[in-house]
Amino acid sequence: MSKNLDSKIASRRKFLMAAGATAAVTAVAAPSVQAQQGPIAMRWQSTWPSKDIFHEYANDFAKKVNDMTGGDLKIEVLPAGAVVPAFQLLDAVSKGLLDGGHGVLVYHYGKQTALALWGSGPGFAMDANMLLAWHKYGGGKELLTELYASIGANVVSFPYGPMPTQPLGWFKKPITKAADMKGLKYRTVGISIDVFTGMGLAVNALPGGEIVSAMDRGLLDAAEFNNATSDRLLGFADVSKVCMLQSYHQNAEQFEITFNKTKYDALPEKMRAVIVNAVEAASQDMSWKAIDRYSQDYIELQTKDKVKFYKTPDAILKAQLEIYDDVVKKKQADNPLFKKIVQSQIKFAERAMRWEQDTVVNRKMAFDHYFGANGAAKKI
Repeated sequence: MSKNLDSKIASRRKFLMAAGATAAVTAVAAPSVQAQQGPIAMRWQSTWPSKDIFHEYANDFAKKVNDMTGGDLKIEVLPAGAVVPAFQLLDAVSKGLLDGGHGVLVYHYGKQTALALWGSGPGFAMDANMLLAWHKYGGGKELLTELYASIGANVVSFPYGPMPTQPLGWFKKPITKAADMKGLKYRTVGISIDVFTGMGLAVNALPGGEIVSAMDRGLLDAAEFNNATSDRLLGFADVSKVCMLQSYHQNAEQFEITFNKTKYDALPEKMRAVIVNAVEAASQDMSWKAIDRYSQDYIELQTKDKVKFYKTPDAILKAQLEIYDDVVKKKQADNPLFKKIVQSQIKFAERAMRWEQDTVVNRKMAFDHYFGANGAAKKI
């Protein structure tokens, strides 16, 4: 009896020890199991039509995040109008109707004019990449956070993707002097509205996807949008055969990625770090893709679509700068934060531009040497 009892006790002990070990393992594993319940899904919208290369840029960023998180975060990007109109994107993201979005800061001009200082205007001689340098290292990031807080926007913003200088736009005939523009019904956005109004144009701000149809119906006489690829895809060559290149109205613009702040802050720290680095990777990739695609479509517009390109006269460029200065003086007199941002940009631009002007060689001589009438490239 004693021997059987001892055997039963030993067996009972083994059972309890095994059960305890299993429970301990289960307790340790529980958080891991909970953490792996499934990917985080986010629904976004861009401010661009699905056929525009800008919407492609939005999808490029989403894919980078989706890939870099191994699918733990899945961003789906819808085109403009799928949930809200393009100009209502900020409100939709701030309120959580959308988890995030892809657009430009200048589209929020009606909420706070200082937001247009990220890209609308001559950038105090900086190009878009320099303006992004100011944003990251010259105080712009902190100022943008302050700016969004001032209007109660519940968003986290990432300016990225430096855009090349944008054309003056599409016209019915070449523009040879400032007087040629007076009275024209013209599309633009941001501070450029004030600049072109000051030059005597009747300005209408429209999202990208609505411009060509407005020109076709005679609601606009002329318009600017952005670049050879977007303009070609959106059909500008169907309503105009004259495009004026070079302008100061949007010399230093970049894109903006926004997240709903509540949802962004709730993401795991590692996932937020992936997003920050994906923004910068997508910024450079967009810049490379733009060079490749825009240069191809610039040729296609001339050879296939029979568009004539002209350089904007220097007198018009000078007038833009002078009127922009007047607009800035008025805006900053009424808006202390506007003035704070302008002064920060000026301080950074003077240093950065002096360095660039003294350091970077003018590449036109090299271009003429290789691709001029008797270009050396033919002999190499």
